[in-house]
Amino acid sequence: MNYYSAPIESLIEAFAKLPGVGKKTAQRLAFHVLDMQEQEVEKLSEAIITAKRSIRYCKFCTNITDQEVCSICSDAHRDASIICVTEDPRDVVAMEKTKEYKGLYHVLHGAISPLEGIGPEEIKIKELLTRVQQGEAKEIILATNPNIEGEATAMYISKLIKPMGIRVSRIAHGIPVGGDLEYIDEVTLSKAMEGRREV
Repeated sequence: MNYYSAPIESLIEAFAKLPGVGKKTAQRLAFHVLDMQEQEVEKLSEAIITAKRSIRYCKFCTNITDQEVCSICSDAHRDASIICVTEDPRDVVAMEKTKEYKGLYHVLHGAISPLEGIGPEEIKIKELLTRVQQGEAKEIILATNPNIEGEATAMYISKLIKPMGIRVSRIAHGIPVGGDLEYIDEVTLSKAMEGRREV
């Protein structure tokens, strides 16, 4: 039985399709939108439509942008000899927030996951290989997630790029700053031991 009128129910269902939004949160969001001024609602819907219509992939790194070439790839001060490979555009933002990395990126838009039917052809590996063959890359940093899919993707890319004579590295995984050893799982501890460095 529907407790709300059809337009409200439809709005709740639309919000519930968003990742991490359950039925209760969807209801709260729907009623918040109903309480907003009409101008604010129009601004919100306009922002969503504009973002959806104007965002595309950068022709070099496949990151999302509203230009043909993203601001990172068009920055002449970036080191074009290093390419950091990430799974998602949000990973690029996370890396940029550190203000430590000065190279370029390549966004895969996913990871290899046979269980979900995602193979190398479904993500942007072919574009990475083309870019590496045509460019000046001397090192590829694999910054995929430290899970089964991310590890499989990193290994697959590594096997394709190493024969080209290009250095392939993997970001270190291990114990987070502020973490206690007794609460860290075995896999994370072993990765931390593998990635240890001299002090």
